[in-house]
Amino acid sequence: MLISIDQVLSKTEVRDFRAQLDAAAWDDGAATAGTLAKSVKRNQQITDGSELCQRLGQHILRRLSSTPLFISAALPRTIYPPKFNRYADGGTYGAHVDSALMFLPGSHQQMRTDLSATLFLAEPEEYDGGELEVEGPFGVQAVKLAAGDMVLYPSSSLHRVTPVTRGARVASFFWIESLVQDEGERTLLFDLDQSIQQLAPLVAPDDPRLVQLTGVYHNLLRRWARP
Repeated sequence: MLISIDQVLSKTEVRDFRAQLDAAAWDDGAATAGTLAKSVKRNQQITDGSELCQRLGQHILRRLSSTPLFISAALPRTIYPPKFNRYADGGTYGAHVDSALMFLPGSHQQMRTDLSATLFLAEPEEYDGGELEVEGPFGVQAVKLAAGDMVLYPSSSLHRVTPVTRGARVASFFWIESLVQDEGERTLLFDLDQSIQQLAPLVAPDDPRLVQLTGVYHNLLRRWARP
């Protein structure tokens, strides 16, 4: 399941982010890649753990905590602190699958990567290329969203970033461990929750249909969640 979430950041917030990121020092992204990924990764990243990375990342996490569509789709248990990357001058990231397990920065705690997220911080007209291509059961989906919008997709998916031939593609990226590990179960819960949200404004809060559907949702979540 690939889900786009609009306006995680406002245009004003994006401009503030970009002013700080454009003035920052960028490192070679290959330094953080795994053994196989090093050969296909050509981008730049802000130093992990830097004051700028932590401050902007915390702002993103605060915004996500009040974004109902994100909560519904991800059912987050643990979120890896957001990182920031930049693609320019032919920068690209070849086909790869994200690591299944990651250590949270500064700790011995591991998290499982169920979902990957890309939050776009450059408008599509600012650069050529740079599409996020995600392979799924129905073929390849290309994603290039407006600045401030975010896409969620399964971390198990083979994905790539096409070469940027003009301008710069700037984004934040991170991973989520969900309370519901199975993608199929998580998709069913998301679809059910969205149906409940659409029905709720049309009926009374105590309408038996709404009460029953809400009960089914929570009983399925109780069955499938692994806190």
